[in-house]
Amino acid sequence: MSTFEELVEPLRGELHAHCYQLLASPHDADDAVQETLVRAWSALDTFTDRGAGVRPWLFRIATNRCLTLLANRARRELPTDVGVASDPHWIEPYAQPEGTALARERLELAFVAALQHLPPLQRAVLLLREAQGFSAAEVADQLGTTVPAVNSALQRARASLPVTTPSAGPDDPGVRELARHYAAAWEAGDLDTILALLADDARYSMPPEPAWYAGTDAIRGFLLAGPLTVGWRFRATVANGQLAFGTYLRDGDVHRPGGLDVLTVRDGRVSEVVSFLTADLTNFGLPDELGPSAGL
Repeated sequence: MSTFEELVEPLRGELHAHCYQLLASPHDADDAVQETLVRAWSALDTFTDRGAGVRPWLFRIATNRCLTLLANRARRELPTDVGVASDPHWIEPYAQPEGTALARERLELAFVAALQHLPPLQRAVLLLREAQGFSAAEVADQLGTTVPAVNSALQRARASLPVTTPSAGPDDPGVRELARHYAAAWEAGDLDTILALLADDARYSMPPEPAWYAGTDAIRGFLLAGPLTVGWRFRATVANGQLAFGTYLRDGDVHRPGGLDVLTVRDGRVSEVVSFLTADLTNFGLPDELGPSAGL
């Protein structure tokens, strides 16, 4: 391994997660990290602050690349966040890279969605200060601004973010039990059990479709009209640090991908399901189809 690879490889997962938080797209994060590393390689001979290490330097390059991308594109959203008719870009689900030292709650869909409503500079300051742990002086240097400006942006960002209760994690015993019942109910077409596992004010959405449903009555009507008229297989996984399922739709003797359902679990019930209809399930450690032998 070259000297450059030895310097940057331990930080690759952190950089990718940071870019995802800023951009809400793993594909855009791929591009941002790749360009960051190319630029860092090209400028390695000019890097002089060896005492501070390469981490602040790499995050400076990555953050500024993301800010450039954000200046030239529409905000990414979830269907439940779209207030007016538009042609929005949707948030995409995230498979956290191994070795990423970042709190699970910082990758949850609700948090990433809330970040997208902050101005890009406030978004960057909040993440660099609170998620990545850089000092105000380091952030000022990374963004080419002043410490008072950083502190002001951080204060405004904190004030703008809604206060939410994090989703219960997929390793929680109660969540594992809920997951077992939820998958079994879907595979059996058991509408009553599915609804019983949802919070009364649960929300259900399906990017890239703009429609979404709120409350168990609305979700009941939607499920009866479409999804529960066909057969499914569910396979548990993790996305955005949350319980998720790869869903497979029966097609003759096999089951083909139907989407990636990311669940928010609070107080022992599912408060939100975001079903990403075009997600690549193989990115989440799942097969691209299930054969006849997969069974229940």
